[in-house]
Amino acid sequence: MTACLSWIHFGDLHVDEADDLEGLRRFEALAKIAQQHIGGAVDFALLPGDNANHGTDAQYRGIAAAMTALERPWHVLAGDHDYEPGDLQAMRAITARNAPYSERIAGYRCLFLDIVSAGDGGPDFRIGPAQRSWIERELSAAGVAGERSVVFMHAYPGDLRDDPEGIAGLFAAHHVAFVDTGHTHYNELLNDGRVIYGATRSTGQAEEGVPGFSIVTLDDGVPSWSFQTIDAAWPLVQITSPVDRRLITDPTSPLQVPQGCFTARAKIFGSAETVEALLDDGPPVAMVPVEGEIALWSARFGAVADGLHRLVVRSGGSEDAIEVLVRSEGSTPKRTAPVALGRDVHAIGAWPEHGIDGAQRGPNKNGADW
Repeated sequence: MTACLSWIHFGDLHVDEADDLEGLRRFEALAKIAQQHIGGAVDFALLPGDNANHGTDAQYRGIAAAMTALERPWHVLAGDHDYEPGDLQAMRAITARNAPYSERIAGYRCLFLDIVSAGDGGPDFRIGPAQRSWIERELSAAGVAGERSVVFMHAYPGDLRDDPEGIAGLFAAHHVAFVDTGHTHYNELLNDGRVIYGATRSTGQAEEGVPGFSIVTLDDGVPSWSFQTIDAAWPLVQITSPVDRRLITDPTSPLQVPQGCFTARAKIFGSAETVEALLDDGPPVAMVPVEGEIALWSARFGAVADGLHRLVVRSGGSEDAIEVLVRSEGSTPKRTAPVALGRDVHAIGAWPEHGIDGAQRGPNKNGADW
């Protein structure tokens, strides 16, 4: 079993003096909240690009100071706004290395991509031939090593100007567990039948509700995604296994579609003295800490009937709930060929309990003209 990988994602900051640095003030507050409640329960923090709205030295200095509040490793991507000066030199104030690069974290191979430098500025997102070859080599090497891959990029493959189907096809062919992005300004999850994509609400230019951050966990390759607003109660409960039926990409995997029994696992971000799990209308089952894992709890359910079940995990007045599909061995349906890989036609739609309203309110779709 692969260990859990968790990260915290602060959506596009768009730090700008024009709005009196509102994005920076929100980021400062969110980073302090994360340090107080989460600490070592996440492996790293992510800034997905469009960090400085005009890519200026002063904007990056403010971001760099705010980042010190959360004592975790940071990974920083560039967006089209960061590339406004025509290069990424100023961005070195907040990151020691520019993408593309890869790093092995908690048993996963994490690829951090650059989709801005090959273009000519603005949302001209491209991946040049050299980086494309590098991506293919990295994903192939991960497969040979028995590692699951995770990809981080500023926007969905469907937003690329060159060969979006080819890039998304690479992710699908190599069974990438999750692709995390920015750019949309709104919370969204895509399931194209092979890969799960996530995008998180902008911090500086939020249109759909209260700012916050997302936390993504991969538990033996099973993805879970949660959004925590700046004013939300703690702890944050996140069911990490099995997968919610909206996020099934491999119906043959018992970790995604259990066969008669399963182990429920959940991460509790924040203090937790007791954790309990409930399946449908059954009695609560006490969960126990998982040895060797931070903030991870588990409970076993046996003799579960075929069909769709509601799994709830509660701790300290907070809860998470997912829908678990159980199917007998040998009854897995056939799969059709995938279409429109990596495009938002595969958005799962509204999931209010997880902070997704499905309205796509952002400047790249149906939002304000920032």
